[in-house]
Formats: sequence, structure tokens, C-alpha cells
Amino acid sequence: MLAYGANAQQWQYSMADAMKIAKEKDQKIILVFSGSDWCTPCIKLENDIWSTDEFKIYAKDNYVMLKADFPRKKKNKLSEDHTRINNILAEMYNPNGYFPLVVVLDSDAKVIGNLGYKKVSPKQYIELINAL
Repeated sequence: MLAYGANAQQWQYSMADAMKIAKEKDQKIILVFSGSDWCTPCIKLENDIWSTDEFKIYAKDNYVMLKADFPRKKKNKLSEDHTRINNILAEMYNPNGYFPLVVVLDSDAKVIGNLGYKKVSPKQYIELINAL
């Protein structure tokens, strides 16, 4: 159980928190727009990239992971505050409503580039992020 905890993805849900951490650690922010319970490519991205040990280990030292999830099922409904925050992020960084959308930001929340789902290995996805 200890090993799992050490590799658990450290998702942030607040841009302010993500920016603070990114500035302290001089890291990029990876903002992920996901439909966790309805978007098939989003679910694949979660399973094939975000939840792999290879990605989590690399991300821990290189990225601040920020998630903006938009579930549709009643059982997965987010709080009103959480939904409001995600909607603000979407207005700023995903106005066309693409899912999944991975937006790479600097520590000042300026867009460096973006990606979608790619059927590649975690290592290849890291290389795509770092090439932006």
C-alpha cells in the first residue's frame, strides 16, 4: 500500500494552487479537460497514460497536474464550486469544448501548447508534451 501512495497521481483542482506549486518547483502545468465517465478517449488517456507508473513517476518531478473534469452521470456529479471552477477553466482554455484536451501551461498559466489523445506509450506522450 505504501508504494501505491508514493506513486499516486497528485492532481490539483485549483489553478491558484497549481500555479503556486509550478512557480515553487519551476514546472509546467498540465491542464487536463476530461469527461471521465462518458468520453472514451478521455478514459483511454487516463488508463493508458495518466495512471501508469511510468507517467506518474516522471510527472511527480516535472509537471503540476491540474484536472478539469466534466462528468455527466449523476453519481459522479461534482460540487457546485468545483463545477464553477471547471467551467471558468473551460472558458479560458477550452472554449471549443474539446475532450480530451491537454493544455500545457507555464507557471504563469500562459499556454505553451496543447494535445489530445494519442495512442502512444507513456514515454512517447511525455516526449510530445516536452516538445511543445
